[in-house]
Amino acid sequence: MIGHSLAAGPAATYLLDMARIVLSVLGVLLALYVVFGLLIPAIFGIFKILLIVGLVGLAIFAAVTLVSKLSK
Repeated sequence: MIGHSLAAGPAATYLLDMARIVLSVLGVLLALYVVFGLLIPAIFGIFKILLIVGLVGLAIFAAVTLVSKLSK
């Protein structure tokens, strides 16, 4: 395996393999945290802001349309 010394015994090989597994698990946990803790809430926040902006635009459009029809 890459990074394993020929002079190292089975204990060193075991430790390197376990370190690789532990770091892989930590990497997966960090990736899950980033996806579920940061990205998904940010996306929902953006959609919420866009919804509010759309509703305000709809209200302004309706008010302008109503005022223009009433002024005739």
